[in-house]
Amino acid sequence: MNKKELLDRCARDGEERILLARVLDKLELAQGRDVPAHTPFLSPGEQAAVTGLLNAWGRPRHLFQGGYPGSERQICLFLTSWQEEDSVLSDPEGPLAALEARFPEAAPLTHRDILGSLMGLGITREVVGDILLPRPGLCQVVVLREALPILLSQWEGAGRYRADLAEISLEQLTPKPAQVKTIRDTVATPRLDAVTAAGFSLSRSKAAALIAGGRVSLNHRECLKPDRQVGQGDVLTCRGLGKCVVKEVPGQSKKGRTMLIIERYV
Repeated sequence: MNKKELLDRCARDGEERILLARVLDKLELAQGRDVPAHTPFLSPGEQAAVTGLLNAWGRPRHLFQGGYPGSERQICLFLTSWQEEDSVLSDPEGPLAALEARFPEAAPLTHRDILGSLMGLGITREVVGDILLPRPGLCQVVVLREALPILLSQWEGAGRYRADLAEISLEQLTPKPAQVKTIRDTVATPRLDAVTAAGFSLSRSKAAALIAGGRVSLNHRECLKPDRQVGQGDVLTCRGLGKCVVKEVPGQSKKGRTMLIIERYV
């Protein structure tokens, strides 16, 4: 399968085709010239698209990295013949860096405030990973290492609050533990509409309407099929409602319904 055929098969639209073509350029750099290469930061949906592309390519050596376990935005690194995964992840001069910004504790800054101030510097979203707010007055940002000098020299603060900046190691990142609500429910069959209804406490008709409106994604890919089967480990996201994960499908109830254990992020 050549590059055009691969993109025809894997890309859902023109924007995704451009993304995947750039990913293939990075892959060819690593494979053809044996040079380390990586993508910019990718959203969960973009990561899913890239994973589908790489599976179709034949699963070349690669890994996703976002600076800490469970990170949302990640880059995809393509390994050369002389690189091992452990050494890449532990490399202190790797492609990812982190900085810490200290504000007054009373500063009511949000994720949006921080991101807006960073974009105001003229940098793009592609060079910025997760933004962490471990406690009031403290912000940690994962970035591509190439952008670190710009941020350290030009980022003065957010809103009307000035920041004291310092580079930190990735090991010093302190993400907040996710808060989840465990839901135990049963469905007649584990279809997308039924599981969406259970996970987000909706009627099945409302869940079906959200799916038809393109607001529901399965494993970070938009899915318009209400009868798509859902299984253990699948991630459901709904714009405006959040995310839930099917943690377990224990089996059938005495009445023949499928039991589900779902974790909803709150």
